[in-house]
Amino acid sequence: MPQRRVVTGRSQEPRQRFAEELRTLRAGSGTSLRALGERLGWDWSLFGKMEKGETLGSPEVVQALDTHYGTPGLLLALWELAAGDHTQFRERYRRYMALEAEAVSLWHFAVSVLPGLLQTPGYAREVLAAGGLRGKELEQQVEARMGRRELLEGEDAPPFRTILSEAVLRTPLRDAGEWRGQLEHLRDAAERTNVTVHVLLQSAGPHGLMGADMWYLLLPEGRTVAYTENGYRGELIEESSSVVRLQKTYDAVRDLALTPAESRKFILRMLEEATCDPST
Repeated sequence: MPQRRVVTGRSQEPRQRFAEELRTLRAGSGTSLRALGERLGWDWSLFGKMEKGETLGSPEVVQALDTHYGTPGLLLALWELAAGDHTQFRERYRRYMALEAEAVSLWHFAVSVLPGLLQTPGYAREVLAAGGLRGKELEQQVEARMGRRELLEGEDAPPFRTILSEAVLRTPLRDAGEWRGQLEHLRDAAERTNVTVHVLLQSAGPHGLMGADMWYLLLPEGRTVAYTENGYRGELIEESSSVVRLQKTYDAVRDLALTPAESRKFILRMLEEATCDPST
């Protein structure tokens, strides 16, 4: 039997093949890592690590790259092969959403983006578009995100507490009008009896939640679960000792943040600045 001929010189190892394809596509597009980060709305260093094979990134990042390069499904398929268990992330996220709907109380920490429960359609649309969504898919995702806001509405709405890193409020939308609308919505939400908003100033210094958005859900049976998400992955955490440790970290960060009253004043100042901005 003749020896099998190698069809291409590309790696046959899934993780390396994925990284190689990312490098090839970006080189072909003539786009720098920094330009790619600005276009898609993620830190450019993430794409550099993905191209080096140091991380795979999350499905959302890969889907945005597929859209950007016009390779629908190709990169996601390679990602799934490299990740091995390609259903893990999606199953964890679906399970989190199911638990969120049941929660009797929610806590949250935001690194750089407002939580979906407090976003306006304009804010959600610009953030999702920065991630690569377009057309019908973009509008479907905006609609789905707006549907989540119903969780905080009505007489039986659960209490919701969020700590917003100052960076969240220092990152305006490109559309000044939409940004003012988002700040007005946040101001109004902070006045609701079931919503508590804290602002964590940059001057507070390093803290234990710097690397990821965090969600904590108190479930009807008294159990608490946590969900952490960053540009690389999302993880549902249910093991009790880990959740307790994360809760202690959250409490420590809350102690560093402004009080709800001080936070409302900070939001009002941001809204005043946005309204008076001569460039708008």
